[in-house]
Amino acid sequence: MLCKLVPRKKKPGSNPVYLNVYDLTPINGYAYWLGLGVYHSGVQVHGVEYGFGAHERDTTGIFEVEPGHCPGFTFRKSIFIGSTDMGPKDVRVFMERLADEYSGNTYHLIQKNCNHFCEDLCFRLTGKSIPRWVNRLARLGFLCNCVLPPSLNETKVRQVTLDRVQEGGEKKKMRSQSSRCPIGVWGVH
Repeated sequence: MLCKLVPRKKKPGSNPVYLNVYDLTPINGYAYWLGLGVYHSGVQVHGVEYGFGAHERDTTGIFEVEPGHCPGFTFRKSIFIGSTDMGPKDVRVFMERLADEYSGNTYHLIQKNCNHFCEDLCFRLTGKSIPRWVNRLARLGFLCNCVLPPSLNETKVRQVTLDRVQEGGEKKKMRSQSSRCPIGVWGVH
């Protein structure tokens, strides 16, 4: 009876962290079963999905979307990675600090893409890695970098704007609610 009267505190590490994986091409329907494919990914924590994309300015490439609804990509699956003891405000502060490490103009299809960002973020939040198949083609591309066409190594950027996009060189704070439109979503073509 006493247990019901005493409010329970959340245990440390009880906030789930998910990796949301998206298909970039319909060929993934077949390639997935071979452990291959071209994927976009985002990390979901506290009802917000964080992703990383390219643009040509020296401002953050980190953006927010509603979980499982990243524009321009087809949602494949959500994978439980682990748990974090960070609350929503702690994650927000952490993402603001991380924004400097992930400028949009540092995006590289093979060496620093959205999946690399998700690997880093998941490891920092949970101490666990994302599944290897999510970024397998980038790792293979890195090993074969000398035979890839130079045009693939130079990220060509196409900006897909949603509501508002950062203009000029100033940094804007990321939005704190997933129900709002993100700052911008960036795709590679």
